[in-house]
Amino acid sequence: MTDVFVNASGEVWCDRGSGLRRIRTLHLDPTSARALAVSLVALGGRHVDEATPCADVRLADGIRVHAVLPPVSRGGALLSLRVPSVVRLGLDDLDDAGLFARVPRAAVQRLVESRANLLLTGAGGSGKTTLLGALLATADPRDRIVTLEDVAELRIDHPHVVSLEARQPNLEGAGGIDLGRLVREALRMRPDRLVVGECRGAELRELMTALNTGHDGGAGTLHANGLEAVPARLEALGALAGLSPQAVARQAVTAFDALVHLERRAESRVVSAIGELRLDADSRLAVTVAELP
Repeated sequence: MTDVFVNASGEVWCDRGSGLRRIRTLHLDPTSARALAVSLVALGGRHVDEATPCADVRLADGIRVHAVLPPVSRGGALLSLRVPSVVRLGLDDLDDAGLFARVPRAAVQRLVESRANLLLTGAGGSGKTTLLGALLATADPRDRIVTLEDVAELRIDHPHVVSLEARQPNLEGAGGIDLGRLVREALRMRPDRLVVGECRGAELRELMTALNTGHDGGAGTLHANGLEAVPARLEALGALAGLSPQAVARQAVTAFDALVHLERRAESRVVSAIGELRLDADSRLAVTVAELP
């Protein structure tokens, strides 16, 4: 099982690898659904209530919980649970599952061996985090890998991994530590590979700056519909950090050596393309898709 959802109506749905199916023998009333959301978020060390109706946490066994309460959610509490594999999936496991059916595994693995800075792209649930963890597991055992995540999901079978996780503010609005701050802190920890689990805001500026100052072998993930959509997504995130499209372009083309795009199908995930960022005639970002055998 990879995902479990509780809708505002109390319906429970799950994905066991072949798409979402409703569990018709299980139904939660509004009070029970809210109590479950509050207790799960509390187990992850955060809070969710009327003042803070949305929360995202990781439980001790790696389950990621996202909860939304009314009034943001109309009709009742919403829960989304991402359930990690019982075992850490390696490249052999992903290869057996068909992840490299369209793009050769060797082409992707060579990027890690050459210490290329990678940006893995794709929709939610396409396997970006799983693939990134498997790739980093093949890095030189002497490398010091520092991972930064809003909610820790990366599971890397490597002897030297340091994991940092963002923290939301307390009820008084104090004590919050975002990914941008974590990037700056990580640079003081002498990382051999700097990894940001997901770029979704102004932290893109810090990540690109870090990867442009001699930190090779780094990586990040980005939500995007396809390789052709990556330039617009990077420009949008750069705008949140106060960067112009031209500034984002100049930083991105030297920060990221390769793009690896994944797609989620009904019953499988697949690496669909590898690409490279470049500057067009107007000094804006563009993508060149690699031709592979």
